[in-house]
Amino acid sequence: MKKGVIVVVILCVAMISFNTGCTDKKPEHVDSVSTDSFVADTIKDSDTVAMIVEETPMPKAADELFDDFFFNFINSKPLQRGRIAFPLAVKSDEGVSYVKRKDWQMEHFFRDQEFYTLIFDSEKQMGVVKDTTIDNVVVEKIRLNDGLVEQFQFNRIGGKWAMTEIRNTSVENVNNASFLLFLHRFLNEPGFQAERIEDPLKYYGPDPDGEDDSKYVNTSISADTWKSYLPQFDGSMLYNILYGQKYSAGKKKILQFKGIANGLETELIFKEIEGEWKLIELKV
Repeated sequence: MKKGVIVVVILCVAMISFNTGCTDKKPEHVDSVSTDSFVADTIKDSDTVAMIVEETPMPKAADELFDDFFFNFINSKPLQRGRIAFPLAVKSDEGVSYVKRKDWQMEHFFRDQEFYTLIFDSEKQMGVVKDTTIDNVVVEKIRLNDGLVEQFQFNRIGGKWAMTEIRNTSVENVNNASFLLFLHRFLNEPGFQAERIEDPLKYYGPDPDGEDDSKYVNTSISADTWKSYLPQFDGSMLYNILYGQKYSAGKKKILQFKGIANGLETELIFKEIEGEWKLIELKV
């Protein structure tokens, strides 16, 4: 096999994981470049993936779906620099500053960790991830320990996605404020956490008591086992991507953990009961 063919094959494999459902179930068939939005189990070195992406031009069709573009954006330094509106405006309560092209440092977002997170109000809202008509997306870096949120604004201009500004604000100022403040305590305070989990906890996924992982069941699990279904993380920071969805003041939130390389996905479903958020269900 020729070297050029090898590079193309590796790249196609490398882009197989970013946006599929990270479950043990077979992924749905998707057309065109949407099959290119994932990172394969066989390629775990993010630097290797970045090198391959940088050496291969991003297909034009990648601009149709934000996740396809974003995979390339976080892995390719030349593409990232070429898709930022410099001087880049950075807005905060103190005012506006600007970052020049020469001063920009490569932003990898969640590239070097095993997962990323998304927050939704409902299962129906989760469908927005596949929407190719959206022209505005915000990637949030939520620093729970610091009470701060960095919002990276992306717009599709002339058919091409580009980062147009950064906004720095406090957790209290975002639409999900009450839920994020709850999550900070829930993820970092064992005592508080124990009080906010229904026991037994509703569960949907591979049979936890069986040997056949392909058999999915509706059952319940002990509340103290829920963490075993999540990737390891310290609870200090989450990511979220706003694909145009508008959060409501509803009483339900879904925190989704999507594995980048291991094909795993977990949903934590929270409900506000008598003014208090509680974890009521876990889906794998």
